[in-house]
Amino acid sequence: MAARTLMFQGTGSDVGKSLIVAGLARILTDRGFKVRPFKPQNMSNNAAVTVDGGEIGRAQALQARAARAAPTVHMNPVLLKPQGDVGAQIVVQGRVHGVAKALAYQHMKPELMRFVLDSFARLKHEADIVLIEGAGSASEVNLRANDIANMGFARAADVPVVLIGDIDRGGVIASIVGTKAVIEPEDAVLVRGFLINKFRGDRTLFTSGMAMIADVTGWPPLGLIPFFPDARHLPAEDALALERALPAKPNACLRIAAPILPCIANFDDLDPLQAEPAVELVCVRPGAALPGDVSLIILPGSKATIADLVALRQAGFDIDIRAHLRRGGTVIGLCGGYQMLGRAVRDPDGVEGPPGSVEGLGLLDVETVLSNEKRLEPVRGEADGVPFSGYEMHMGMTTGPDCARFFSRLSNGACDGAMSADGRVIGTYIHGLFGDDRQRAAWLTRLGAGPSSIAHDSLVESTLDRLAAHIATHVDVDHLLNLAQ
Repeated sequence: MAARTLMFQGTGSDVGKSLIVAGLARILTDRGFKVRPFKPQNMSNNAAVTVDGGEIGRAQALQARAARAAPTVHMNPVLLKPQGDVGAQIVVQGRVHGVAKALAYQHMKPELMRFVLDSFARLKHEADIVLIEGAGSASEVNLRANDIANMGFARAADVPVVLIGDIDRGGVIASIVGTKAVIEPEDAVLVRGFLINKFRGDRTLFTSGMAMIADVTGWPPLGLIPFFPDARHLPAEDALALERALPAKPNACLRIAAPILPCIANFDDLDPLQAEPAVELVCVRPGAALPGDVSLIILPGSKATIADLVALRQAGFDIDIRAHLRRGGTVIGLCGGYQMLGRAVRDPDGVEGPPGSVEGLGLLDVETVLSNEKRLEPVRGEADGVPFSGYEMHMGMTTGPDCARFFSRLSNGACDGAMSADGRVIGTYIHGLFGDDRQRAAWLTRLGAGPSSIAHDSLVESTLDRLAAHIATHVDVDHLLNLAQ
């Protein structure tokens, strides 16, 4: 029997679609259903490696985890990874398909729809229910032609839709009513109802608001979901999450800084450190200086190393990093951040833009040559005598004398990364390093913050359970199941 399907679209980006799908996936999985998450098209540089050797958006990997399923490339068949002025890298069913700017991508969508529908059919074949997440806003009617992410997909696949609005940002009545006003009538009939997310305060004050939306749109209200503050413990879908203020930590004894550059990627590498009560993570955007009292500076990954290296210098972060090292601090570069630490980054084939090269920070005696070949692989190994598990996701190869002082040795015998002679500048291609409790504990001890006080995997799991309970309290899940077809 074919799987039931239900799609969740939003009135805008960051309304909570990803978390609602994750929470429902955990609820239904715990009820005994075989659930699979699906997002036809995602735009994010926060990606995850799948069991079938590809990559998908980090949010779909989290949803797979919520469904207690291994992530596969078919859960997010089209992934757009912005990389500066050259446009976005297009990943199709887990593999790099090409690079295109926005207008050119619009013309590619009809070709990509067949991959989307193929992946969707595969998931339906193996599941009891497929929970589908839209992208951005359902009301982007200027992009409706050839759409593969929202109503275009819903109509092509004949799936029912639930619309989600975010009351926390204001204007939720207008955003839902406005969506009904601008979308095509043939799309509107697919909408089975609406959810209001991120509510704060007295729920009774919005009873009339729910009724007004229902009266004007003809769509029934399906739930009013209160704000879920523990969402900060779960990896975010895209860089919009970096705009949010981090909670104050008056008792923190260790400060860590990370420059936030325009093409930052896989920034969930920072999440486990932020979750530590003893750590104050300071995310610094261009226009401000890296603090002088931090013990560690982390250069996160980048989807456009050369462009971000230019942005780093323009912001003066290179000066701040050298001052930090003169004060005895430590710097670690992760993936693209590792590439920036070397003498040069060369791009002979024009992977990130026009062919050429740029001078690196010169803090490690290595250089990187970018290439079109992408390494996607879960890895295990040992660094400084402490084991870890993580993953690699990068294009290019880094070589040079400092690689002789490698950071880690992988379980297959290969060496990863490089270190300066004094050990205070470190580069590695390993993502997920700080998500491994053993490595994070070793780093906290080394930096004088004592042992780790959390088990990060357990924190994510317990947060998913709390999210599921939160949604189940405020949404009629049985009614949603009845809407699925």
